[in-house]
This record gives sequence, C-alpha cells and structure tokens, in this order.
Amino acid sequence: MSRRTMSGHSARLSSHQPRVPPHGSARRLRGRRPRRSVALVVLILAAGTAVYVATARRSPRQPPPIPTARLTHRGAGDRGASATAATVRRGTSATATTVGRVVTTQRVTVAAPTALTDRWITVATVQGQPAAWLRQSPGVTLMRFDQQLVHLTLHAGSNDGGVSGWTYGDRITQREIHQLVAGFNGGFKLSYIDVGFTSGGHVAVPLKPGLASVVTYTDGTTNIGAWHDGVPSADKTVFSVLQNQHLLVDRGVAAANVSTCVLDCWGGTIKDLTVVARSGLGITATGQLVWAAGEQLSPASLADALIGAGAVRAIELDINPFWVAGYLYTHHPSGPVPVPVVPGQRGIVGRLLAPNTRDFFAVIAN
Repeated sequence: MSRRTMSGHSARLSSHQPRVPPHGSARRLRGRRPRRSVALVVLILAAGTAVYVATARRSPRQPPPIPTARLTHRGAGDRGASATAATVRRGTSATATTVGRVVTTQRVTVAAPTALTDRWITVATVQGQPAAWLRQSPGVTLMRFDQQLVHLTLHAGSNDGGVSGWTYGDRITQREIHQLVAGFNGGFKLSYIDVGFTSGGHVAVPLKPGLASVVTYTDGTTNIGAWHDGVPSADKTVFSVLQNQHLLVDRGVAAANVSTCVLDCWGGTIKDLTVVARSGLGITATGQLVWAAGEQLSPASLADALIGAGAVRAIELDINPFWVAGYLYTHHPSGPVPVPVVPGQRGIVGRLLAPNTRDFFAVIAN
C-alpha cells in the first residue's frame, strides 16, 4: 500500500504595521498630537486581534480529511454481471500492476488458475508468502487457507440475521475489499433446527451445546469443534460463532450416520435427493482451514474429501444448488473481480460484493 504524506493547512494572518514616516519628519510628528498616533496604533492592534480570533474560530486545528476514490466492482451472479460501485478510502487502496489475469499489490496477490487439477495450486499470496491453495478432486473443489496469513470474517445475511447491528453485514465491507482473498457460503437458513449464529456480541440465534461450531476469536484465529465440547478456548475471547448440525468429521473420522441418516441428520434437500450440492469447512491438525464443495455430493463423500485434505474436524455448511458457491477475488485497478471456483455452481447474486440474504464467510489477508 503506497504511503501518502499529507500536510496540514495552516491559517495565514496578515498584520498591518503603522506607516513609518520619513526620517526628516520625525521631529514634526513628535510635536504634533501624540495622542492621535497612540489611538491609531491601538485601533490597528485591536483589529488584528479580532481577525485572528475569528479565523481561529472558523478553522479549528483538525487533521485534513482523507480524499476518497470511487472504485467499481464487477459481478452479480455467475450467469451475468453488472457493475456495483463502492467508495473506499484512497489511503487504504493499493497500487496494482496488471499481468494477464493477475494483479499484484504490495500485500495481496490472487491468481485464478486457468484449469483445475488434482494437486494443490497456490492461488493467493500475502506479502509474498503462499496463503491459499486450490485443488479439484473427483466431483469436489477444495480451498485451503493458512491462518498465519489470512483470517475469516462471518457475515450476516439481510434476511438471516437482519441488516442492522452487525460488524460484518450482508456484503463485503470497505475495510475488507483490498485484502479480500476468497468468499464462500455460510450455513443453513437460521430458521432451520440445530443452528446458531452470533457475531460481535449480537445474537441472531442462541448457541446450543454440542452443535458443530465455526468459532472465530478476537485475535483473528478460527477453530472448529463441538460447542462446549472442544470449543470455545478458555483463554480466548469469542468474536463470532456459526453453528450447523453436528460435526461431520471428528478426530479425522466421518460421523457414524453420514450414510444412514442423510435427510434427517444432514439437511433436507430438493426432491429429497441424497446426492446434491453440498459444502463444508474443516480444520487440519496444523490449524489450516479447508473449504470443500461440489454439485453432486453425499454427506459421506463430502466428509471423505475433507478428510483427504487433512481435516481432523469439519462442519457441513449449506447444501442444495442455490446456496453453495465459492469465489476467488482477483485484484484489478477497478476493484476485485469474483472468479467462481466450483464447476457448475449456480452462484450467489452479487457474488458477495452486493447485499446477500444469507450469511457467508470472507477470507481476508491479515
């Protein structure tokens, strides 16, 4: 991020000095009406003082305002795009250089691969260090994130949770926009059974013991576990929690009922299908986060994909084709451009840069 040095504005006051007469006339002035000269000097000084006081009252000493720049962000669904404008502080924008589809800032580089493969590909760096990776396994896309370099922000939807009272609301915020790496869907609708949602001290649905929970602390780290049975940490302060059903993966093993209790235990589906669009979030033994999604997944195949990516605990997130989507955000001078990562995904209208009715996660550079 380029630095700009800004200098304050100082008030300039003009003072009027009494006219100094020629040297030869000094004797004449000393003998003529000295009281009038004194009175004139007093009036001039009084006028100067009045100007100074008035100027000081009009222009208190405050730092100058930071200029703003208008950036346009493109994207409104995966099957069409429209421009969405956002105003950001120029002081927080980063100078970018375009190289093909990749734009490098001083802090964040995001590169969408031209083709998905079954090996991990670095798709984002933060300060030159790899921070996010992408991989395509059979039928499932996986994104992995290093929490040493990025963190999650849990956003409330305009319908699920409402539009007021949230630190992170129904769209990517201006404070996040230039550090944005990725975004993906949240959990089930908040009217569903066995869910919970709180963020920044604001509660949409009370938390329940035993439910699978994505817990983000005020230090920016995130953990996944069963509420009051592994999370939260006793020595950390909780900032946000999303709860959804029970743990899909625990201790590196899939839940016992992933194949025997699909609809009742892992969410109702359109037409009661057992293989539908599904997504989940896991955490590895080293603390990295793994998001997985695909258009044709059962609970068992989603769990297998997360375990294969190293997850020791995992939560199922949203399901069904209208609500499963993930994006990388490549940075351009006009703003971040969302790139869908799941083949065939229907996508989210606005791609998380415009108001969204459902909750979601953003991945932000530290």
